[in-house]
Amino acid sequence: MAASLALMTMDHRQHHLQSIRADLSLVVYPLQYVVNIPAAVGNWASETLATRDKLLEENRRLRERELLQQMRLQTLFSLQAENARLRELLNSSSKINEHVLIGELMAVDQDPFQRRVVINKGKNDGVFEGQPLLDAYGVMGQVVQVNTLTSTALLITDPNNAIPVQDNRTGLRAIAMGIGESDRLDIPNIPNNTDIKVGDLLVTSGLGGHFPPGYPVATIATIKIDQTQPFAHVVATPMAHLERSREVLLVSQQSAVEPKPAAPVTERIKR
Repeated sequence: MAASLALMTMDHRQHHLQSIRADLSLVVYPLQYVVNIPAAVGNWASETLATRDKLLEENRRLRERELLQQMRLQTLFSLQAENARLRELLNSSSKINEHVLIGELMAVDQDPFQRRVVINKGKNDGVFEGQPLLDAYGVMGQVVQVNTLTSTALLITDPNNAIPVQDNRTGLRAIAMGIGESDRLDIPNIPNNTDIKVGDLLVTSGLGGHFPPGYPVATIATIKIDQTQPFAHVVATPMAHLERSREVLLVSQQSAVEPKPAAPVTERIKR
C-alpha cells in the first residue's frame, strides 16, 4: 500500500508513467471504439429514421398543398371561361330588341335519338312553351315543356324539330330539319338550280310565329347535286354551340316597350 502511494506521488511530481499511459490508451482505444459501435449505430439509425419520417411528412404536406393549388387554379380557369361566356351572352342580349331571360343548362337528355336540355328557369320566371332558346352565337331550339322551376327545350338538331329559315344572302326561304346529330341540319327540297352557296348564312325567317326573324341558325356546309334527282342534298352546320354552351337566352317576342293601345273607333271618328 505504501509502495503504491509512493509510486503515485512520484508520478504526480515527475510524470514517469505518462508514456505508459499513452501506450495503454493506444491499446484500449480500439476496444472503446468497438464497444461504442452499437450505441453509435443506434443513434445514427434513430436520427436517420426521424429525418426520413420528417421528409415523408413534409412531402405529404407539399403534395396536398400542390393538389389544393391545382384545384384552385382549375376553378380560376373555370371562372374565367364562365365570365367570358357571360360577357358574350350579355353582348348578344344587348343586340336583341325582345325581352330576354338568362338561364343555365341543368341536364342533357342522354337518349341518342333526342336532343333535349333542361333549363333552370320555369313558369315562375315567365318561361312559356314555344319560347325561343339561343346562346351567344345562334338559335339553339325552343321550349316544349314548362314546369314551376325548370323547363325542357327541344334543340334544333332533334329529329322532331323543323325551323323556317331564310338565306341571308339571297332571301331564299327553306326549312332546317334536325337529324339527331349535334353538328348537322338537313335543308330539304332545294332545287338543283337554286342560287345557294357553301358558307351562306341561314337566319330565322319569322314564318310560323315561333321564332323572331333575323336570328342566325346555321351556315351551309355542303351541297351535293345529283342530276337524276330534282333536289340537291344540302347540309348546314348550326351556329349555336349546342354541345358546349351552358348559359342560354330565353327570348320573349314581346317588345321591351309595350305599344300604346289603339284608340277606340268612336274616338278616332270624333278626331
